[in-house]
Amino acid sequence: MIRLSGAGAFEIAARVIPTFRADPPRTAHYAAFRDASGALLDRGIYLVFPGPRSETGEDVVEFQCHGGLSVPARLVAAIEAAGARPAHPGEFTRRAVTNGKLDLLQAEALGDLIDAEAPAQAAAALTQLEGGLSRRIGELRAALIELLALLAYDVDFPEEDDGPVSRDRIEAARAAVAAGVERLLGTAPLAERVRRGALVVLAGPPNAGKSSLFNALLGRERALVTEVAGTTRDAIEAHVDFHGWPIRLVDTAGLGETSDRIEALGQEMSRRFADGADLVVVCDDGSAGGRLGDSAIGRLVVRTKADLGGEGEGLPVSALTGEGLPELKRAIVERLFQRGAGFADLEPALTRERHREALTGAREALARTAEQLGPGGESVLAAHHVQEAVRALDSLVGSVDVEEVLDRVFSSFCVGK
Repeated sequence: MIRLSGAGAFEIAARVIPTFRADPPRTAHYAAFRDASGALLDRGIYLVFPGPRSETGEDVVEFQCHGGLSVPARLVAAIEAAGARPAHPGEFTRRAVTNGKLDLLQAEALGDLIDAEAPAQAAAALTQLEGGLSRRIGELRAALIELLALLAYDVDFPEEDDGPVSRDRIEAARAAVAAGVERLLGTAPLAERVRRGALVVLAGPPNAGKSSLFNALLGRERALVTEVAGTTRDAIEAHVDFHGWPIRLVDTAGLGETSDRIEALGQEMSRRFADGADLVVVCDDGSAGGRLGDSAIGRLVVRTKADLGGEGEGLPVSALTGEGLPELKRAIVERLFQRGAGFADLEPALTRERHREALTGAREALARTAEQLGPGGESVLAAHHVQEAVRALDSLVGSVDVEEVLDRVFSSFCVGK
């Protein structure tokens, strides 16, 4: 499918489709597609969406042609020759935002849905695309506007009715919206982990069965496995999902005493991965645990090679027999995502650093508001800080024209979107 959007879309389409007609809209028309010389390119379907009732809010024509390489390429070339130009990355979605068809949060969710590799990522993106997060931001913004109204009354009409608005009443309103901001900020760590995939690092001493466990968890041979200690000298990362939750699984070099320079470099890389991990799975008896930094979630100790018997701490697992692997996957999911296998109940949450920055700005502005509501404070300054909080929320949904924010959001989109 090839999409044409913008001023003059119908005129350009008519140069490629001799029988083109815009009426009736949103109806499939079968027609011949031809180049400027009249040569037949293909026969297919086209649909017309007059603005503003289209995906971008502009006049849109969609061409449905046969697949492969030659036909779509020749059709695109004919459309360009008729007066169109190739879209920039994310330009269709950006136009939808500009024309009020989507807000910025929904546009980001569309990108996340396209990039989703695990069911939980798709579910979270769909929740945001349906406006879940936008509604929560809207509720907070409405509460801030009410707070501004109370402050405006206190400033402009101090002697009206029963006198100035009680500072206790104003502070209660401020505290309520601040609590809402705080609750939403609390969703960021889990939501960001879902969006990018949780980083799980397998660590431990050499020959502890890390690579075998890595392959077993992936369900395929990805890491080299031998009986020689220190076989793995580099970090190997692979994407997988456990019960539908996204995991970035990393196999690392064994940690221990070594005089080999290359092995030492591999161990240093292992420590860096462990320091940045969401969860470190410590294999064997955890004797290398003291060499590892603290991760965001902590550590999960497993006793590998459980098929050989023996005693020790941790969850017994065997890459050879599969013993303990389902339990290990479940334990990893519960540690990282604070729940079991279900993800249908994912709530709207902050999924990006940009979201956290905006909400943090709103939180700080509300803290400054509280200072001005105290002894010696000024209602005018309090109102100014509330307006700062409103602007922070507006930047989230794109209610303000901030080109840098738009460039940042759409730079990662693919050209076709």
